[in-house]
Amino acid sequence: MYAIVEIAGQQFKVAKDQRVFVNRLAIEEGQEVSFDNVLLIGDGDNITLGAPAIDGAQVSAKVLKHLKGDKVIVFKKKRRKGYRVKNGHRQSLTEIVIESIATSGAKKSAPKKETKKAEAPKAKKATGKADDLKKIEGAGPKAAEALVNAGLETFAKVAEAKPEELSNILSEASSRLAHIVTDTWPKQAKLAADGKWDELKELQDRLDGGIEK
Repeated sequence: MYAIVEIAGQQFKVAKDQRVFVNRLAIEEGQEVSFDNVLLIGDGDNITLGAPAIDGAQVSAKVLKHLKGDKVIVFKKKRRKGYRVKNGHRQSLTEIVIESIATSGAKKSAPKKETKKAEAPKAKKATGKADDLKKIEGAGPKAAEALVNAGLETFAKVAEAKPEELSNILSEASSRLAHIVTDTWPKQAKLAADGKWDELKELQDRLDGGIEK
């Protein structure tokens, strides 16, 4: 039996006992984790397709370790501007082992979607006084929107949150945000809230894949 499942914004074809490297998960080593966004399950000649996900299907795995991928060189250049920037990047990864593939047993996510739709108008009203959370290294527009929707619309509120809480907010907002490393977000937000932009820039220059060097 095999399955095609979405994990941290990427799709993988997995089977029992297979080891997979995925974008870093906010789960401690040794803990178990399950993924319910299963797009396809194959069992011999029987193939079940989701629309887009299979209702009740679930892939269970165990987190083996967190690590970093090979270094990738990122080179930026602007013609006739004298602008050249060369940086190295190592993606933060998590190694997991697939323990089981179930065609039923996953928790239904429909109620959560309905709750988000109901709360959406309130989140839009709060954006008027929101800080520009995109100034936090690693927080793009979608991540910033997820924080605002969760009531963390200012640097001060993000600074008071724990990295695990921030990771849970992103994961619940979208599986494509689950891989983002939030370890330094409270520290960055505290510097931004205090107006210490130079210190924030120095901290961000030390970051590698969202982790402080």
